[in-house]
Parts: sequence; structure tokens; C-alpha cells
Amino acid sequence: MSLQALREPVTGRSLRSVRPKPDTHAGSKAQTENQVPRIGKPPARALPRFPVGDETRAFYKRFYPGTTTAEWNDWRWQFRTRIRDLKELSRIFQLSEDEHAAVSRHEGPLPVGITPYYASLMGLNDPSEPLRRTHIMTGAEFIRVPGESDDPLGEDHDTTVPGLVHRYPDRVLFLTTGTCSTYCRYCTRARAVGNPGGEYQFSPKQWEQALAYIEAHPEIRDVLLSGGDPLSIADEKLDWLLTRLRAIPHVEFLRIGTKMPVVLPQRITKDLVKMLKKHHPLFMSIHVTHPKELTPEVSESFARLADAGIPLGSQTVLLKDINDDIAVMKPLMQGLLKRRVKPYYLYQADPIRGSSHFRTTVEKGLQIIEGLRGHTTGYATPIFAVDAPGGGGKIQLAPDFVVGRDGDDLLVKNFEGGVYRYPDPGGVLGADKAAR
Repeated sequence: MSLQALREPVTGRSLRSVRPKPDTHAGSKAQTENQVPRIGKPPARALPRFPVGDETRAFYKRFYPGTTTAEWNDWRWQFRTRIRDLKELSRIFQLSEDEHAAVSRHEGPLPVGITPYYASLMGLNDPSEPLRRTHIMTGAEFIRVPGESDDPLGEDHDTTVPGLVHRYPDRVLFLTTGTCSTYCRYCTRARAVGNPGGEYQFSPKQWEQALAYIEAHPEIRDVLLSGGDPLSIADEKLDWLLTRLRAIPHVEFLRIGTKMPVVLPQRITKDLVKMLKKHHPLFMSIHVTHPKELTPEVSESFARLADAGIPLGSQTVLLKDINDDIAVMKPLMQGLLKRRVKPYYLYQADPIRGSSHFRTTVEKGLQIIEGLRGHTTGYATPIFAVDAPGGGGKIQLAPDFVVGRDGDDLLVKNFEGGVYRYPDPGGVLGADKAAR
């Protein structure tokens, strides 16, 4: 289906050009006027509305009978109606014994949280379905293996004031909220989200401390808003925060990290987009996981953001038996690019407590990058990175295509496995490898 076909007008019927009826009493003069285009204000363009996929429509008619399309497409309704407890999960999903026991046992942060829209994409009767696995807890979540921790990236160590992580020289991570519309079971901030009254507090008072720190440090030119999900914040409050940041002279670059355009695409309203446009240059990093997420609704949310001039980049976490296959990853990356989202990062899953069942080997990530390079456009090939435990920051990894040296020639391998010579007099790269 084309993007244009997805962007229907808000009226319930298609728009047709209506020709005025000729004035039978005015004769040829009226006919002539009807043939001449009138000069003046062009007619208002119909606002696009969110499409509803067939599978999703069948889902809400079954589980939310009486819900209108307008209610379903209201992001606030979606947010209020999130699936948040065992009773509601059991009403919609056929839970396995393992899932039922794990949900019953859970306490503390990172609770169950799934928007009705996102649930409509999941396998209702299949515990192994990829999207379901990422959001409904299992017993494996309670197993801790060596190397895992509650704060694997050492963010607390680099926190300068509450909610502000200053690790890199010219940029900071601004944690704005502990709320998400959905809670991914592999979340690197599992300790901090979905737990009102817990150890981590996010409020305008905390924002003011963070803003004061940024104002006092002119080396900071780049601010990434994250959380939780910044788009869970009301438009007016988010506008206030972005306005304050934009008023700091040395802050050149604002970014928002979010999953909402994917799990709650209805959040990308015309009012939100109009507000975000005021704060350029503004970039958005979107958390995507699987090609199943690239629905007509998500295509519309991406289109609204891209049409507003917001550069979009994707961040994907490599997850075992979910997306760790080139047959899954290639259509995901290509599908994002078609929707004007640049594949940016492919992350090795962080060693958060209870996440071993999600983590692949690092070698698997390198194999996927190798399966993308040369086999699809470079625009669809993300950077593979490990976020080093203990606060080391992101470390980029790539397959090694250097074979060795032969005198002044560097020997390199292409995507098909062919070896080629590149003249490199005086170079030393590859000297430590046996030439073939």
C-alpha cells in the first residue's frame, strides 16, 4: 500500500472535486465564470488521519467492543487503557504457565505495560511470538548470571545532578521521566522506569537542576532527552522544556529518544508535530525491533515527523531469537529507510539483571552487519555498537575486511569474499596478518 493511500482525509468519505451547478438564469456569463479559476486563498487541505490496519481493527472490535475509531486513535485513550496487570493480560492473551507465574511474582519497577494498539500486533496464543516475548515477562527474567547488574552502563556514576548523565565531553543524557507507554523486558533502565515513588524521581524541580547544570557548562552543545519516554510528557510541559533548552546559547543540538512512534503511533498528533517544529534543529532516535512493527499506523507517524523536517534515526537492540537473523534484520532496515528513517545503531543488548535470555554473542551482531554490507545500500546498514559496561560508552564494532599486506599493497576482502589489492605505500595496516 502506498504512503499516500495510508494518509486518508479526516472526513469519513473520500474527497471529490465538486463542480458548481450552472446558473440556468445567467446564461453564458455563468458558464464562463465556472470555467475560470478564482484567484484567492487555496482551499484548506484535509488533515491526514491515522489509518487502522485490518488486523488491528479486528482486535479492537473483539477485545474493546463499543470503542469507536476516534477513541482507538486517541493516544490518551490508548495510554489510559494500557494492559497493566495479570487480569487484563489473561483476558487478551492465552498465557503460558511460565508467563502467568512470572507476572504473578513480579514486584517493583518495570511492570507490565502494553498499549492496546501494540498488543494487537502480538501473537495472542503464541508465547514465542517476537513482539510478545519482548513485553510479557517470563521466569528467565528472574535468573541473574555473572556480569549482569542493575546499572550496567554506570549511568549513576556519571550523574552530575539528578537525572542528568554527563559522560561524553560535549553532550549530556537528560532523563526527563520514568514513564513509558510500554515496558520492554530488556530495558537498560529497568531500575528507574514504571515505579512511582521509587528511588528515581523525575519532576520539573529535577529539570530545573539539570537546566542549571547545562547552563553552567558551555562545553555542552548536544542534549539527548530520554527516560522513560519523553513523548509520554504532555505537549505543554515538553514544549516548556525544549524552549528552556533552546534558550541556552551553547546548546546547538536537541535529540529525543523514543519508542512511542512505534508502540503508540497515535501520539504523533498534528499539535505535537507543530510544537516540535519550533525547536529545530531537533532530531529523533526511534527504538524499533522487528518488521512486524512497520504497520500503516507507524508509516503515518514516521511520515508526520519527517514531513515536519525532523531527521529520524533508528536504534535497534539485537535480541536472541527475535531479530538476530539477517532474514529479519534486512527487511527491517530496508523498511525503515523506505519510511525515511535512517538505520543508525544496532546495539548489543546490555547486561541488565535478568536479561541473559535476550542476549546473543557479539559475533552474531558482526555477522548481521556483514550480511548487510554490500548486500543492501549502505544507508540501510547501521553502526553495530557495544555500550561498554561500567561507563565506557559506546564502542563501535565492525567485521574486519583487511586480509593482510603484500609489500606496498593492502589486501582487502569485499562482500562476496573476493580479495583485492589497494596500493598503500608506507602503510602498516594489515602487516600483522599473514598475506593470502
